[in-house]
Amino acid sequence: MIRPLLPDFVYNPPDVPLTVLYEDAHLVVVDKPAGLLSVPGKLEGRSDCMIGRLQAARWDALLVHRLDCDTSGVMIFARTKQAQGFLGQEFEKRSATKTYIARVKGEVDGEAGHIDLPMGSDWPNRPRQMIDHENGRPAQTDWQVIGRAEGETRLRLSPLTGRSHQLRVHMLAMGHVILGDPIYDVAGANAWPRLMLHAETLALHHPQCGERVHFAAPCPF
Repeated sequence: MIRPLLPDFVYNPPDVPLTVLYEDAHLVVVDKPAGLLSVPGKLEGRSDCMIGRLQAARWDALLVHRLDCDTSGVMIFARTKQAQGFLGQEFEKRSATKTYIARVKGEVDGEAGHIDLPMGSDWPNRPRQMIDHENGRPAQTDWQVIGRAEGETRLRLSPLTGRSHQLRVHMLAMGHVILGDPIYDVAGANAWPRLMLHAETLALHHPQCGERVHFAAPCPF
């Protein structure tokens, strides 16, 4: 299926201070603003990014995972190679757990649920992803209603897998696209100042002591 053309991506990263939520000798946790790439883009004019800003202040910061450019919230970086390997395994083995806050279009039926829909790349329409029952990889998301307003619902989303655009595609498949989504709701995105998706919490084992640690960033919307 050929979907509506995406508008040209204009990169205009926000000029905001670095927000460090926690740091020690092994890791540093930040609150990434919406509109900032996690890592440098391939094209000219896209060098400003979260890891670049962090390394300007913490030279030893090492990438562990990414957030979509349009998504804000908790992002963790390692400060040693050993910690980077350990934290990477936390994500790979699904020991790391995350929650997100989303505002979605329409009134969601029910109070909680589980989405189990495999996903794959929508190659003719990149960077879009899509539900793919034949060749897609398993993708699972739990959701819970935490608020309602006219024409929209506020959800807490818990991805059990880590597919690219998983929450955005699962919400679309559920019939409730995330408000302000410039990729999956091209026609309606301009009505909102940003994608209404925020990485609220991250919990995993600490690379030094092995204890479970929990980080949170307040939702800005």
